[in-house]
Amino acid sequence: MIAKNEEEINGLKEIGRICGLIRNELVAYTKPGITTQELDDLAKDYFEREGAQSAPIEIYDFPGHVCISVNEEVAHGIPGDRVIEEGDIVNIDVSGSKDGYFADTGISFVVGQGDPRAHLVCDVAKEAFDAGLLKAKPGSKLSGLGKAVHNTARRHGLTVIKDLTGHGIGRSIHEEPEHVLNYFSRWDDEILVDGLVIAFEPFISTYEEEVEQDEDGWTLFTEESIVAQYEHTLIITKDGPIITTL
Repeated sequence: MIAKNEEEINGLKEIGRICGLIRNELVAYTKPGITTQELDDLAKDYFEREGAQSAPIEIYDFPGHVCISVNEEVAHGIPGDRVIEEGDIVNIDVSGSKDGYFADTGISFVVGQGDPRAHLVCDVAKEAFDAGLLKAKPGSKLSGLGKAVHNTARRHGLTVIKDLTGHGIGRSIHEEPEHVLNYFSRWDDEILVDGLVIAFEPFISTYEEEVEQDEDGWTLFTEESIVAQYEHTLIITKDGPIITTL
């Protein structure tokens, strides 16, 4: 989507606010002993209270209002009876719609103390996002974001998940550009334009660069790596990117 006027920007900001609110509330409620289904039930209540819809349900008939992935699960984890434990690395990914506008946001974090390596991966995901954000301006190449992400990961002795990417968003959950890569590709020469709306989501990994899909048809996982995601929805503008999901 190319946001062309104040009405469209305000619509994007409103659903961004809602998704950011739900993300923050679920993070706050994620304590040892709670189940991922209980967190999803909270998300359902917030969507209803705000007059918004869960995008995974609305668009893909996903079996949950949000995606909650734990430990080896990297993305698209299905809420259920899994109990959160001290030291778990949890990813909460919230996407929704309201009045025809969409937003997408996610964060990985460690519950309690946990493995220092897990904390590092989460911190580097945020650092990689911030590095890419500096490249998010009209006239720049989209590939600059991925280059910044991958370079940040390598400075810390880490890598990226290459088959999970960001994407265009706005009037649907997935739009053009189809991919916002987390690494540099010289073929990825699209130029960012004023008003372009994207979901930018670095995935930082300790080792593996690809994910596998669980037999449930949804959950993506790694076998040996710790992985963290950090995602926001952005509107590219000449005055700097607007983060709708803060």
